[in-house]
Amino acid sequence: MARSNQTAATRLGAAASHPFAKTLKTFKTASGKVGRFHSLPELAKQFPNVSRLPVSIRIVLESVLRNCDGKKVTAEHVAELANWQPTAVRSEEIPFVVARVVLQDFTGVPLLVDLAAMRNVAADTGRNPKAIEPLVPVDLVVDHSIMVDYYGSSKALDLNMKLEFKRNEERYQFMKWGMQAFDTFRVVPPGFGIVHQVNLEYLARGVFKSKLAARGEAPVYYPDTLVGTDSHTTMINGIGVVGWGVGGIEAEAGMLGQPVYFLTPDVVGFELRGRLREGVTATDLVLTVTEILRRHKVVGKFVEFFGEGTASLALPDRATIGNMAPEYGATMGFFPVDERTIDYFRGTGRSKAEIEAFEAYFRAQKMFGIPRAGEVDYSQVVTLDLGTVAPSLAGPKRPQDRIELGEVKKQFASLFSMPPVENGFNQPAERLDFVATTPSGLKIRNGDVLIAAITSCTNTSNPGVLLAAGLLAKKAVAAGLKVKPHIKTSLAPGSRIVTEYLEKAGLLRELEKLGFYLAGYGCTTCIGNAGDLTAEINAAINQNNLVCASVLSGNRNFEARIHPNIKANFLASPPLVVAYAIAGSVGVDLMSEPLGIGKGGKPVFLGDVWPSSDEIHRLMKFAMNGPAFKTNYDKVASDPGKLWQRIKGVSGQVYDWPESTYIAQPPFFDGFEMTPAPAASAIRGARAMALFGDSITTDHISPAGSIKEDSPAGHWLKEHGVLKADFNSYGSRRGNHDVMMRGTFANVRIKNLMIPPDGTGSREEGGVTLFQPSGEKMFIYDAAMAYIAAGTPTVVFAGEEYGTGSSRDWAAKGTALLGIKAVVARSFERIHRSNLVGMGVLPLQFTGTDSWESLGITGSESFDIVLADEIRPQQEATLVIHSANGDQREVKLILRIDTAIEVDYYHHGGILPFVLRQLLEQAPATAKAA
Repeated sequence: MARSNQTAATRLGAAASHPFAKTLKTFKTASGKVGRFHSLPELAKQFPNVSRLPVSIRIVLESVLRNCDGKKVTAEHVAELANWQPTAVRSEEIPFVVARVVLQDFTGVPLLVDLAAMRNVAADTGRNPKAIEPLVPVDLVVDHSIMVDYYGSSKALDLNMKLEFKRNEERYQFMKWGMQAFDTFRVVPPGFGIVHQVNLEYLARGVFKSKLAARGEAPVYYPDTLVGTDSHTTMINGIGVVGWGVGGIEAEAGMLGQPVYFLTPDVVGFELRGRLREGVTATDLVLTVTEILRRHKVVGKFVEFFGEGTASLALPDRATIGNMAPEYGATMGFFPVDERTIDYFRGTGRSKAEIEAFEAYFRAQKMFGIPRAGEVDYSQVVTLDLGTVAPSLAGPKRPQDRIELGEVKKQFASLFSMPPVENGFNQPAERLDFVATTPSGLKIRNGDVLIAAITSCTNTSNPGVLLAAGLLAKKAVAAGLKVKPHIKTSLAPGSRIVTEYLEKAGLLRELEKLGFYLAGYGCTTCIGNAGDLTAEINAAINQNNLVCASVLSGNRNFEARIHPNIKANFLASPPLVVAYAIAGSVGVDLMSEPLGIGKGGKPVFLGDVWPSSDEIHRLMKFAMNGPAFKTNYDKVASDPGKLWQRIKGVSGQVYDWPESTYIAQPPFFDGFEMTPAPAASAIRGARAMALFGDSITTDHISPAGSIKEDSPAGHWLKEHGVLKADFNSYGSRRGNHDVMMRGTFANVRIKNLMIPPDGTGSREEGGVTLFQPSGEKMFIYDAAMAYIAAGTPTVVFAGEEYGTGSSRDWAAKGTALLGIKAVVARSFERIHRSNLVGMGVLPLQFTGTDSWESLGITGSESFDIVLADEIRPQQEATLVIHSANGDQREVKLILRIDTAIEVDYYHHGGILPFVLRQLLEQAPATAKAA
């Protein structure tokens, strides 16, 4: 088994001390090995409802049962969850203790920075710094730092990795300090793969076991559960692991012994029937599922897949669907454990003992197998016949906007001249066919594909679609098709295993012939690490206001995420990425027009090169090879790579913060006192920092992508001696608050509707605001500093789905550091709402049909927000609007502090001070810092 979660419940000195002691039973593996477990079938004798619960709820219930200590987790918590009803009012919170935490480096580094800062506080207050120590295993996978600077060459991987290590040396030195300072902190170095695929193939154990059983007693086994600091942590749901993405702030508290608290969820049952048709991929399926579930509004809910169609899906297909849970808005997209899960564990190199324990445990808990219709009670049921799924893309701005393949050309032409409120590009229709010619003679048109990326995350854990891409490339090359050299093509798999099986199948070379050379193992194009386009292409786009395209096999295509100059971004399966690279434009109808002209001047159509299911199946033997997986991941410890081995970190238990523009001691604990200051019951005289529309994402809010030279962050870096060529990305500098707060709300596509439209009705893009009362236009950062200097609090107003996107702690941290005290929106995304509370920022929601537009708010007003003297979850609050002419209005809001524990967090100024005070109260004093 893996490292153990040494929680209170696994340290049962005497079973009788547990309020549900009778549930502690034994089971046997196929080899006769005995284990103990907290039996849900036994609990069902007291609470008969348990046997009808969704499997995902049962796994959470097991954690609540096992960790029932009468303090953080009580017998009442167990009873409440055991009595879960499908359609009950959701008012109770669940204290969920996870088995482990997984991090990626963009979110993991700031989390490690916070831990280091907490150790400084411990040392400064005369306590042992080791009191700040993760209480559950923590794995950080370095996967977000590689960029596609080099492409289209066999040297691309080597050159990109060398550049990655040069750019990120200070960050990697800091990680190495963390590895030696914290006992339960482990790093998977760059070059092994993305966090989600490494999690599937290596980190996930199926079940854990305690190491603290009394002599002669069998260990206590329990399911693998986790939270991760990437919203797509949900890919792990494909193998029956309960886990989801949380902000780094929330994950940090979970690491330090605080349960993850969340409202008891609804569980939407998604019944899959039938089978996929020939030529339809898992990507097409997940885009269809995303579209359907977005319509059903599953935000904050669990989605659990069941039925015969679900049982027929290969494990990687399930993981692909689980990955996209944030795109359809659910907390999870969960698949129960069955024979296919066991086969996957076997095929990815898990040991025989692990697999036996995994299967025996789930059978003993009566949680083995995909439920059939009628076996489980769900809050609602959604049904899809797999036979109706068609080849699709999604875009050009949101992952839920699915377009069937034959409609892409027509949809792009339509959106070209539609207004932005309809996801259009607001261009004159007659400019659709405009041709721009660069100084070198390159002709670029609207709709031209300039980036074609088989990128990691959603699809590269799925050998079916990757083998399909390779087979399509092989057939296209044989037919004489090529990709134009100016199109930026890249292959960035989620695991080194991918290139190994593509090579063994004879397909890697075929992809290379079309320009899809290996560029790196990590999150690249999907998170904005696509690297830049050539200077002449950028100039042609900007000078002619062209709407060019990217096609990528990722899960996110929000505005300015892929590249600041690429306005139309489409999600597609890997074989369709290759197909569009060949076609060269989304203005080509791949269902009726040729991909290109091949040998002998013959037109070649998509159907001529599309691989059959039989062709893909014949090559699957290369993809699931247990010994190959084990050999690969053994190298994490034994052979992490020369570049990683050369990195030298400082030693010691307390970090000394050497001067760096990447890592800096954060201000979150400045002036820390063991007793928190009283929380204010009102915000008085606030000004509006911004007025936003619907679907403002964390990509809009959080600093991401490249750093512009003329931005506040760019100015700060230059003032500190950093050349433009060495700016790196915002993501790589997430350990430095001075950079990050300057980049908050600085997205080049964000529209602050406080700025009046121009004569054409278009809105100015970029992170600017009108400073009040003068009305002077300036960067949001500069306005924030001026308001802070004047002692004026600020508020952000927004529409629906505020904060959708990746789980980015800096979207909340940056908001707090800019002095924004509240966000008032029509609705919030789950993680971002929680993160705002975690940073002491009030999330407030309009009621009924109210919005800042309907209330006529312009940004010239001042505002009071009045709370009750005693804050309670989801209570009523009052917004007082003071107009410039002296008029005053009152509007009712709902305080979106949703749970009792969040009230405590807010009173303490946020979750981090709350947890730090708890840890320091228990910490022994020490004569000097370690």
